[in-house]
Amino acid sequence: MQDAMFSGVFAALTSEHRMAVIANNLANVNTSGYKADKLAFKDTMQHFAHDYIREPLENLRSKPLFPEAQLRSRVRLAVDETDFSQGGMNFTGNNLDFAISGEGFFRIQTPNGTFLSRDGGFCQNADGMLMTKQGWAVLGEGGPITIPEGTRNIHVNSEGMIYADGAELGRLEIVSVEDLTALEKVGGSLYRLREGSTAGEIDPRVTGTMVNQGYLEAANVDVVTEMVSMIEVQRTFEAYQKMMQSSDAVDRELNTKVGKAR
Repeated sequence: MQDAMFSGVFAALTSEHRMAVIANNLANVNTSGYKADKLAFKDTMQHFAHDYIREPLENLRSKPLFPEAQLRSRVRLAVDETDFSQGGMNFTGNNLDFAISGEGFFRIQTPNGTFLSRDGGFCQNADGMLMTKQGWAVLGEGGPITIPEGTRNIHVNSEGMIYADGAELGRLEIVSVEDLTALEKVGGSLYRLREGSTAGEIDPRVTGTMVNQGYLEAANVDVVTEMVSMIEVQRTFEAYQKMMQSSDAVDRELNTKVGKAR
């Protein structure tokens, strides 16, 4: 089988993965706090056994014992990472909607542990506890936040301090991560540190992080860019298909001619 077939198959699979990432970004364009995924590529060099052998020459007229190095560059998928750039602010007017401006994440308590989130669309359960739309508790610095029954006015300042009818309830626990590349998505707009990561959580308020009440952070997905990328990937995939078909046709013709009786 020719190298063209291997290159075409790998490139087609890579394009398929890239298309899945783009489709997921577009599907979450209206998801509050969603952060787009990006793919990066790099060139890798394919080495042959004789590329590593460097025989010394006895004199200037000596012929090399081994052939010259034959390095071939092939593109490989390097990393799949999340773009944590700031999304736009959508005004909702809901007192239980919060958007973080700058670094930082809300801490969310789930049955499977504590996670981080940028989605600040919250609500209350029957007991007055502040919850996510999925029913998970939103954590304050002292634990889950409960708003007293009969509260008429809920105010949250830019530092995340919560007031119920003027009485201080506590502060939203907002943290950041030293290395954002250490975070991974777990679904439901939640993030966690990758297993084995040494990155730690820090207080982001010293960096100018602000909480905006009555707003939700929009997804940082550029629809036009993603649609153009989708068209590009589709055309690229079709080109790889034709390359594989051409390689297969050459192999078939070669097998037919070599195997034909003389």
